[in-house]
Amino acid sequence: MLRFQKTYFFIALLLFLSLVFIAMYVRDSFIRPYGGDLLVVIFLYCLIRIFFRIPVKKAVFGVLLFAFFIEGLQYLELIRRLELENNAVAVAVLGSHFEWLDLLLYSVGAILIFGFENIKKPNS
Repeated sequence: MLRFQKTYFFIALLLFLSLVFIAMYVRDSFIRPYGGDLLVVIFLYCLIRIFFRIPVKKAVFGVLLFAFFIEGLQYLELIRRLELENNAVAVAVLGSHFEWLDLLLYSVGAILIFGFENIKKPNS
């Protein structure tokens, strides 16, 4: 079940660097708020696939549920309740505000993963 998959490692590394770049340098009204949400689901999926040999569906749905859970914590204003608004790491990891559109973007990311995995390995 455990193994190291170089392909997913390099994709995850590229996505991580892209997400950091977006967070630090992109100040627009489209890529930063929406592109990052779409990419983070793909990044988390690749992160899991680096080490675990699990079915694509299980990995995608697990990542999607996790993303929805984090968005739910944003809906509950967890950052504010824990008084972590000034903690950049907490805000970066948990997010600062809930948006319904984020749930859609996470879902689009999951659909893209299924598409790429089916192109890579049909019938899996």
